[in-house]
Amino acid sequence: MNAYTFEFDLTNDMRRSAGLLTLGEDGLIRVSNAAENGAAADAADAVDTAVATEDCADAAVAAEAGVAGAQAIEAGIAVNDVEEAGVIGGVGTGLIFLHMKSGADILLCRFTMSGLKPAGEFCKLVNFCSQSGVVHIPEIKERHSCPKCGKPFVEGMSVCIFCYDRVGLMKKVLTLLRPFLWRLLTAESLLLLSSLLYLLVPLFSRFLIDNHLRPGVGTLHDILVLTGGMLIARVTGEIIFILSSRRFNRASIDFANNIRNTAYDKVQRLSLGSLSKRTPGDLIRRVMEDSLTIRDFIADAGRWMVEQMITFVIVIIILLFTDWKLTLIAFIPLPIVMFFMSRFWRLILIRYERQWRKHSRSQSILHDIIRGIRTVKSFGNEEVEIAKFANVSRELAQVSSSNEQLWARLFPAMIFCSGAGEFLVLYFAGMGVMDGTRTLGVLVQFTMYIAYIYGPLRWIVSFPRWLADAMTSMVKVFEILDEEPEIKEGENPNNVPLEGAISFENVSFGYKSYEPVLKDISLEIKPGEMVGLVGRSGVGKSTLINILMRLYDPVAGSVKINGADLRDMSPNHLHENIGVVFQDTFLFAGTIYDNIAYAKPGATPEEVVAACKVANAHDFIMQTADGYNTVIGENGHSISGGERQRLAIARAIIKNPSILILDEATSSLDVETESAIQESLSRIVKGRTTVAIAHRLSTLRQADKLIVLDKGRIAEAGTHAELLRKRGIYYKLVMAQRQTSKLKK
Repeated sequence: MNAYTFEFDLTNDMRRSAGLLTLGEDGLIRVSNAAENGAAADAADAVDTAVATEDCADAAVAAEAGVAGAQAIEAGIAVNDVEEAGVIGGVGTGLIFLHMKSGADILLCRFTMSGLKPAGEFCKLVNFCSQSGVVHIPEIKERHSCPKCGKPFVEGMSVCIFCYDRVGLMKKVLTLLRPFLWRLLTAESLLLLSSLLYLLVPLFSRFLIDNHLRPGVGTLHDILVLTGGMLIARVTGEIIFILSSRRFNRASIDFANNIRNTAYDKVQRLSLGSLSKRTPGDLIRRVMEDSLTIRDFIADAGRWMVEQMITFVIVIIILLFTDWKLTLIAFIPLPIVMFFMSRFWRLILIRYERQWRKHSRSQSILHDIIRGIRTVKSFGNEEVEIAKFANVSRELAQVSSSNEQLWARLFPAMIFCSGAGEFLVLYFAGMGVMDGTRTLGVLVQFTMYIAYIYGPLRWIVSFPRWLADAMTSMVKVFEILDEEPEIKEGENPNNVPLEGAISFENVSFGYKSYEPVLKDISLEIKPGEMVGLVGRSGVGKSTLINILMRLYDPVAGSVKINGADLRDMSPNHLHENIGVVFQDTFLFAGTIYDNIAYAKPGATPEEVVAACKVANAHDFIMQTADGYNTVIGENGHSISGGERQRLAIARAIIKNPSILILDEATSSLDVETESAIQESLSRIVKGRTTVAIAHRLSTLRQADKLIVLDKGRIAEAGTHAELLRKRGIYYKLVMAQRQTSKLKK
């Protein structure tokens, strides 16, 4: 049986215990361990006190007191008998309770605060089923915590950074690296060749000391040849290293550019629903900074990892053939270092994830403050915003400082442990030289090669820090890249000519399936007809036009234009035939010409001017210093609201769309400016199917049809005069606006 579940993790006496709260298709609420976690119906007074005071301790007493409630939960509570489900958050814990239609209160379960959000979703679903009388179990349950480790997801993420498949993650990185693989391998080969030349120097040194630097054995010529060979090997190695670095850096920069463009491309293709779950600062950080972090890891840590490991293996082989006993002595500290690294790896990962979260939060606040700087200054809240950013900046600094302090304590200890073998080698090899069992050349060779052993070991000690930072960024970037878009294009799109005949057929929609915004909407709009959508705030007007633009797909029913379902069309084909003017006009930083031509790339100057004349924008544009080449600030802050709105109208009609959408296009303007824009709108709506939302109902008097929405449904439909005669919802809205206008006068 399909069911919606909530996993709680506490008993009523605050002990850890996994439990399951379910709402089944049969309309019954059950608790898996009801005898221990159920609440008593006869403890209603105590629960009432807990609800009133938000005191979880009082609620716990109520929960422990009863037996009848526990028996009721064991049998299952009918959702139709529930008046309201609620959540109380306490100090470190929360609880879910039911207020029954009989007047009784029942406590269902307790949970730690990591379950607060999913507990709220469970209660919303219970309330929806209780109020609607329909038991609806969502097909996809929105998760707020990891099903494997139980840790809550980072806000804006739907995957667990700790349980993500790291092997699969590296495979995805390698897939993106494939176009640059040949250049990277060439650079890595040059780096390896450079390292091999460096490794010749200790061999030359041993041979020189043992065979040519003893009295009566070596000659000046032999010494010059060997030292010259050492110099040539060193210089050649440095030259090859420079060539390798240049090639590696170019390849890694191209890789970073590729992953950045790929992430940005995917962000553009995500649905509005997916984007709304994340903050702008979060998305900016993923596209810009996280891609750079991955690049740095590949260019630095990744490159040196291969070189260090190969060098490490070669040196070990040389040392084993030279003196296997000394080699084993050198590796005595290695198990200790590896043990501590494995113990601290998860701690480091958790800390860097927390640092990423704080960084993302600070960027989001900074983005909001800068974007809304006019609002901040208009309310005189500069000091408030300074304090807000200072707080998040201080939290970021504290987390970063804590991480650096931890690393500053761990790193020297591990470095010392990893380098302890050097002292052991010096001691035992020195003893061998003293008693004649080893030559001085062997000692020198070992001391030189020991750096090639402990260099990689020290590098390995630092590697978890780099890897933790890079893994955090990789998970966040690939969560975006792997996300399936909610708005999908069919393999064979049915791109019929769009002449403006629109039909909504039994359309239902909710941003969450159990919180419907639109319910069973059926509506026919003829080509060239102007339809006005009216109703109180929050009834679904903007949602309806969002569905028409296919920013969202309906949960049930369909929307068709000229008989073709929007889901069968290419989104680009649909948007090419729809012009939109929003209430909050957004203009890009650039020239007036560029902003108008944005809707039709490649538009000719004649087309831009013609669109501006229709929108009554040409005259004010020509009065500016540079005309159409006038640069306006971000979002057009250098021009007035009415001028911005006229530019938006020109941008909407430049591509001559068959369907025009006006979403509160004149609500924020003064009467004189509104009249001018209404005059231009009256011209552009002729011959086009127009769907309009207006705050001032008087602006919709000329509409062919008015649709009144109430509680997500079509409550009334007809012309302005017809709806006034009905004296229904529309009549009340008109009278309320007239009364407001009189008060203003």
